[in-house]
Amino acid sequence: MTARKTTKRTSPRTPPAHPPTLPGLGELEAAIMEVVWHTDDAMRVRDVLDKLDSARQPAYTTVMTVMDNLYRKGWLSRELDGRAYSYRATRDRLQAATDALRELLADSGDPAAALLHFARSATTAESRALTRGLKERGRRR
Repeated sequence: MTARKTTKRTSPRTPPAHPPTLPGLGELEAAIMEVVWHTDDAMRVRDVLDKLDSARQPAYTTVMTVMDNLYRKGWLSRELDGRAYSYRATRDRLQAATDALRELLADSGDPAAALLHFARSATTAESRALTRGLKERGRRR
């Protein structure tokens, strides 16, 4: 008999236990970004460390170093708050995914061909989303 895997339910403001990674982010970077994206407030390193998945408990200095790296990569902005920095995401998760998709298309060698290939092989749901987006874009022009 095999054990059934159970999943933990999370509130809308709780980051997923195993966040999907975006291109350009390592596993801990992605976990930190998920924590930052799930709050509207600026966060100190300690705040982020306290909200990381309990299975992953990196050292404070590790989280501080990774957040500094994310700042240098342009994923986070920071402001001195007393003796520590407070961090905010420079863009939301959706914009980060959009930027990653644009970068992936640009790196394909022929962005238009790659996009057309995707459109031709899109699922029904993906096709509907593309159609809706193009209609909304047309209304804004």
